[in-house]
Amino acid sequence: MALQRGQLERLIEQLEKIVGKGWVRYLDEDLLAYESDGLTFERAKPDLAIFPDGTEQVVEVVKLLNSVGMPFTPRGMGTGLSGGCLTPHGGAVISLVRMNRILDIDPYGRRALVEAGAINKRLSNAASKFGYTFAPDPSSESVCTIGGNVAENAAGLHTIKYGVTSNHVLAAEVVMPDGDVVWLGGDTRCEPGYDLIGLFVGNEGTFGIATKVLVKLTKLPQAYRTLLAQFRSPSDAAKAVSEIIASGILPAALEMIDHVALEAVVAAFKLELPSETKSILVVELDGFDVALDRQVDSVRSICIANGAIDVRAAKDELEREELWFARKKAFGSLGRLAPSYCTQDVVVPRSKIPEALERIYEIARRNGIRIANMFHAGDGNLHPCMLFDERSSEQVEAVMRASYEIMQMCIEMGGSITGEHGIGVEKRRFMNLMFSRDEIDVMRKVKLAFDQTGLCNPGKVLPNDGD
Repeated sequence: MALQRGQLERLIEQLEKIVGKGWVRYLDEDLLAYESDGLTFERAKPDLAIFPDGTEQVVEVVKLLNSVGMPFTPRGMGTGLSGGCLTPHGGAVISLVRMNRILDIDPYGRRALVEAGAINKRLSNAASKFGYTFAPDPSSESVCTIGGNVAENAAGLHTIKYGVTSNHVLAAEVVMPDGDVVWLGGDTRCEPGYDLIGLFVGNEGTFGIATKVLVKLTKLPQAYRTLLAQFRSPSDAAKAVSEIIASGILPAALEMIDHVALEAVVAAFKLELPSETKSILVVELDGFDVALDRQVDSVRSICIANGAIDVRAAKDELEREELWFARKKAFGSLGRLAPSYCTQDVVVPRSKIPEALERIYEIARRNGIRIANMFHAGDGNLHPCMLFDERSSEQVEAVMRASYEIMQMCIEMGGSITGEHGIGVEKRRFMNLMFSRDEIDVMRKVKLAFDQTGLCNPGKVLPNDGD
């Protein structure tokens, strides 16, 4: 529903009375920052961007928007990669960045209460003073928000051992699409009734707006061992991944970078690697210090048996941090290879990673593009990064074809079209590849149970009837 100019001006006045002067953005130049998230392929400029500072303000804003029939979309820091916080039908962005407080850290109960706009890394830093951390650690953890983690069920580098966001959320205060406030979940995992917090985590902002989140904290390990293994081919590295897991060792993280991505990473971070290195594994082990050296020996032996050129361990905490810094910031280094890149997010069974990589390289050759791979090898969550120039319509079309082929391939292999980035607007047309019409109808009924007006983050996750 598009508002006339006079109606929009009155709405802005009413909103400013709720959130304060200057906390409603409506000028075109101000709204440009909200027309996309980390996925710049998809763009949709909102009519308004609203910045409440507390649950009560969120409630008033939602009720006011309901009264004029304006769609609304919750947004954190915009680091998502599926267009989940865009407004394809127009309407308002409700940004939670002002609601960034860490309200309580309870080391005895191993939990923390935070506002939805709290930054991941800030929470982990605050909890570390008590010997704890917030385990989900996406590569964007220094800027992404807890509310965004809840919406997307975010994962990260240490997912293989510590799980995804849903494994670390006890409860959430939620402003429902009609403005009512409910708490989903509870202080323990033993709440009776339906697991509504389990249903809510991963809803991609389509069920309501989380304003406060009660999270579990994880004890920091006594010690770490971080290894860098160099291989002559991505296939050899991928085979080593499966054998490490099959041996009974559960690394805290198991990351892989292929030969294409290494070009950028080596140049950006001045890594000194032999010229024959075409892939590396970053393996992190954590736990009790006394047990880790034996695990290091086992991992080193497995890597060498699978053709590793060299396996070296970080000598100290500084070297470990430098190694992880290079991995977490590696995507940004791809600008050295191409003006643009599009990161896919798909999953295959771990044992099929070698085959999946070969097929991805073939898809790249067939479509005339380069694809770099930096991904969470431990849980089969692949991130093919398609390198291109978005100023070329031919290259954009090639990327879209390659994306579709990669998703089809993963489904054929028993995998998924997303592991952690979500569906958003980017992949909704591909949901029919994975789910039957009846299954999608069930999802529509669940969405309707939460959002009867259809105003809460419309145009996301579920496909159009014609898709």
